[in-house]
Amino acid sequence: MSNSDEGQGATIYEVAQRAGVSIATVSRALRNTGPVAAGTREKVLRAVQELSFTPSRLGVSLAQGRHAANGIVFPDLSGPYFAEVLLGYEEVASELGRSVLILSTRGRAAVQDLVRDLVGRVDGMVIFGRTVEDAVVDEIVRSRTPLVLLARDPVERADAVSSENIASAEALTTHLLGHGYSTFALAGDDDRGDVTQRWTGVRRVLSGHGIRPPEPLPCELTVEGGYAVGRALLGGRPGGGPGGGPAGGRRPRAVICADDQVALGVILAAEELGLDVPGDVAITGWDDIMAARHARPALTTVRQPMRLLGARAARALDELIKGTRTVPNSEILPTQLIVRSSCGPHPLEEK
Repeated sequence: MSNSDEGQGATIYEVAQRAGVSIATVSRALRNTGPVAAGTREKVLRAVQELSFTPSRLGVSLAQGRHAANGIVFPDLSGPYFAEVLLGYEEVASELGRSVLILSTRGRAAVQDLVRDLVGRVDGMVIFGRTVEDAVVDEIVRSRTPLVLLARDPVERADAVSSENIASAEALTTHLLGHGYSTFALAGDDDRGDVTQRWTGVRRVLSGHGIRPPEPLPCELTVEGGYAVGRALLGGRPGGGPGGGPAGGRRPRAVICADDQVALGVILAAEELGLDVPGDVAITGWDDIMAARHARPALTTVRQPMRLLGARAARALDELIKGTRTVPNSEILPTQLIVRSSCGPHPLEEK
């Protein structure tokens, strides 16, 4: 077969996989641009012959690591959080001379096949959260395609960039307990990633204070999702159940939300129900999107470096593509508790 036409025949990734090396090594072996052991070069040439590989213009650009495309997989492109992360990624990718192919999985069928197709068209991949099944992530790792996992637990032989979640969730919960709140609700699905880590921190502190942690009430991480879960949580009688959740139709005294959009939706629901925030119910979020500081009441939240997350992922992927770093790295960016008025009165409210 021939790869003289783009999109047909073997790819540089298949050559790398057949030879058991990285695409950077294939590049050096074919272009004599760097040191390659004789045995390794022989494996590469044998794979090239077996696959009848002929570099196309796209293949050459991938091998050179210049002006090629990076692939990034997001669960959704709506909302300020994803927009900030993507903006940080695209700014750095552009600076590095790379275009970006974006796959949003929201509402898409056959997502895993779409991801496999994207892998064959880019020189490296970034995968956000748990949008891709573990088995497919493992396939990408085994193909030696440069891979960075963003806001997802680390995987062996892949880079990971994420924000700190557990310690900040502990600080947030400790702060709420300091107000005297003893009945809590959690709004947002466990996602086996960032949100799950947040609930881990919340549960740890509540359990340490003798409060049985509530189960998170699932909802989409949107204002609409927060509004729906807010109506369900806050429509009962005041006082909250002894387990810390809305037991027996009682509403919680504090609602900890998985992100700011959910929290803003819960605030809307509270307003419709005639409840005062924070007088009747305290509400907190996560991310510190722009709307959090301009909401009324201003939202207590945890600030994470959204744009920096994307930027660090782009630079990490570039290092892997160029072969300047071959050892996988896991980077955790710091977060910060931001105290505002939605959780109660404070002498010094951060604007």
